[in-house]
Amino acid sequence: MRNRRHAIVCLLLSLFSLSVTVTKCSSPDLAVLRAFRAFSDPSNSLTSWDSGDPCSGKWLGITCKNRRVTHFVLQGLNLSGPLQPLTELDQLRVLSLKHNSFASPLPDLTSWRNMKLLYLSHNRFSGDFPAGISSLRRLHRLDLSYNELSGRLPQELNRLNSLLTLRLEHNRFTGTLQVFAYKMDTTLEDFNVSGNNLTGAIPVSLSGFLASAFAGNSRLCGRPLPERCQVPKPISEIPLPLNRKPAKRSVGKVAAIVIAIADLCALGLISWALFYCCCRYYRDGEKKWKQRKKAGGEEGLTTGCMSTDLYGKSPTGEEKEERKKEERMVFFQGRKRFRLEDLLKASAEMLGKGSMGSTYKASFDDGAVVVVKRLRDRASGIGKKKSMEHQMQILGGLNHPNVVSLMAYYKSRDEMLLVYDYFPNGSLHALLHAGNRGPGRMPLDWTTRLKLALDSAKGLSFVHRGCNSKLFHGNLTASNILIDRAGNACLSDLSISQFVTFSSTTMNYSSANYRAPEQVQGGKRPSQRTDVYSFGIILLEILTGKSPSEGNFSLPKWVQSVVKEEWTSEVFDLELLRYKDMEGEMVALLQIALQCLSELPHQRPKMSQVVKMILDIRGTNDEEATCSSLQNDNSSDSSRSISGETGTTTTATY
Repeated sequence: MRNRRHAIVCLLLSLFSLSVTVTKCSSPDLAVLRAFRAFSDPSNSLTSWDSGDPCSGKWLGITCKNRRVTHFVLQGLNLSGPLQPLTELDQLRVLSLKHNSFASPLPDLTSWRNMKLLYLSHNRFSGDFPAGISSLRRLHRLDLSYNELSGRLPQELNRLNSLLTLRLEHNRFTGTLQVFAYKMDTTLEDFNVSGNNLTGAIPVSLSGFLASAFAGNSRLCGRPLPERCQVPKPISEIPLPLNRKPAKRSVGKVAAIVIAIADLCALGLISWALFYCCCRYYRDGEKKWKQRKKAGGEEGLTTGCMSTDLYGKSPTGEEKEERKKEERMVFFQGRKRFRLEDLLKASAEMLGKGSMGSTYKASFDDGAVVVVKRLRDRASGIGKKKSMEHQMQILGGLNHPNVVSLMAYYKSRDEMLLVYDYFPNGSLHALLHAGNRGPGRMPLDWTTRLKLALDSAKGLSFVHRGCNSKLFHGNLTASNILIDRAGNACLSDLSISQFVTFSSTTMNYSSANYRAPEQVQGGKRPSQRTDVYSFGIILLEILTGKSPSEGNFSLPKWVQSVVKEEWTSEVFDLELLRYKDMEGEMVALLQIALQCLSELPHQRPKMSQVVKMILDIRGTNDEEATCSSLQNDNSSDSSRSISGETGTTTTATY
C-alpha cells in the first residue's frame, strides 16, 4: 500500500514537472497565435499549428528568435478575419499575408516598430491608410496593393527614411501626391500608385519612375505622364477690373526714332569689339601653336579635355635635350605600336583621378582608342631604373583573359605613363553603384554577379601564382575591375602601387576602405594577403549592393554584426530578393567573403583556394573548370619566369 502511494506521488510530481517545463519552454506569443487561428482559419489550413511550441520549426510560416515570433509568412491560404491579434507580436520583422481573404480595416501599426517587410497585397482590406505608419522607422518594403483602401495618403510616409518599396496600386486612394513633394532625396526604388483616384501634379521626386506607376489616375498630370499640368496665368495676362484701367502712355515719333538709332549704334559697337577680340585671340593662338610645333609638341596633349601640362611644366632648352636622351616608348610583343608624337596629338578625355594618378582616354585619328594612366609621385616611389624596367617587363608579359594587359609604357625623368586597351563597358563599381540605383535601373542578376566574382578571383589568382616574384595587385577596388565586350571581369591597374609612394595624402578615401587592418593600423605595404582582404570587400559589394565608401559606413563591420545576430538574409542586396532558390549560393559566397576578411593575414585563404570555393558554390563538382584554372596558372609559370627574359619587349625612341 505504501509503495502504491509512493508511486502515485512520484507520478503526480513528474506530471507537474513536465507541465512546468512545457510552460517554461513555450513561446510567450503562443496565446496570440492561437487567437489568430481561431478567428482567421476557416479552411483549417494551419493544422501544423496543433503542436504546442510555435518555435519548434514545425509551425507553417512561423520563424522565431529568442522564443519570440519574428517572421510570419502565410500566403494563399484563404485566411480571413481581423489582424488585431497580430499587433501583440511586437518582435515581428517580416509579415506577409498576400493572396488571402482578409476584408477588415487595417489595425494601428504602432506596435510593429521592428517591422522591415510588410506584404498585405491581394486581399480586401478596407478603410483608410493604416494609422501608426510613422512608427515603422526600419520599414524597407510596404505592399498594400490590390485591396479596397481609401482616403488620403498620410504625411507620415515622408518620415520613413529607409523605405525602398511602396506599392499602393489598385485601391481607392484619393487626394494628391504632395506628401512626397518635400522629400527630394527619396530612397524609393519601387513605387506604384496606379489604379487609384489621385489628382494633381506628380512631384519632381517621383518623376523618374515609369508612367505605368501612375496610370489609371485620370486626374494626375505632369512628368512622366503625357498629360501636362495647367500653369496658372501670369498677373500680366489677368484682365483688370473695369474701374481700374491703366492709363495709356504714348511715345512720340521723334523719340522712337532716337531710341532706334541709339540701339543700332550700341549694337554696332559691341559687334566691332567682339570681332577685334576674336581676331586678336586667333592670331595669338596661331603664334603659340607654331611655337609649340617647333618645340616638337612634347609639352603634352593639346586637344580634348587633357591639359597641356600632362607631362609637367614646360622644360628649359637644356632640360629638353637631356629628356630626349632618356625618353622612350616601350611596347610589348604583339601590341600595335604608335609614335609618341601621335599620342601627344590624340584627342584626350579625363576618365578619373585616384590615389595612383590620373586616367585619360586617348583617341587617335585612325579610330584607335587607348587608356593612358599618368602616375603621381613617380620620382619618389619608382625606385632604381633597372628594378623598374625589370618590373615593367613582368607586367607586360602577363597574359590572362581576366587581367588587363599592359600595352606599352613611357618614361622620362619626371613622368611615368602606362598605356592599356580601352574597355567601353565600364567597371564593376559602375554596375553595382555609380548613381544608377533607382528608377530605370537594370538590376544585376545573381548569375551575372557570381560570374563576375569568379572572373575577378581567377584573374587575381593568376597574378598571385603566375610569377615567383610574389606579385600582387596592391590597390584592388571595384573601380579597378573592368568589364570587357564579352561581359568578363578583368583586373586593371595591376601592381601600380609599387611605383607610388603611399601616404595619408596620396591614398584617397574610396581606396582606403579596401585596405586590410594591418595596412590601416600597422602601416604595412600591400601584399598578396592584403589583396585577399580587398577581394573580400568586393565580394560584399556584389552581395549587398552597398559601396564601402558611403560616408563613415563600415561595410565589413555591418555585415559581421548582421550575421552575428543570425539575420544573414538581410545582408543581401534587395535586387536579389527575387532569387529565393539561390539564397544558399549567396550564403556560400558570403562565407567565402568573411574568410577573406579575417583580421589575421595568415588566416585568409589563398586566391587559388578562393577560386575553387567559388566554383564549388554551384555544387557541380566542376573539376574540369578547376583544372583549367590551375592549368592556366601553371602554364603561366612555365612561360614567364621571374627573370622576365620571356616577357619580350620592343623599345622604340621617338
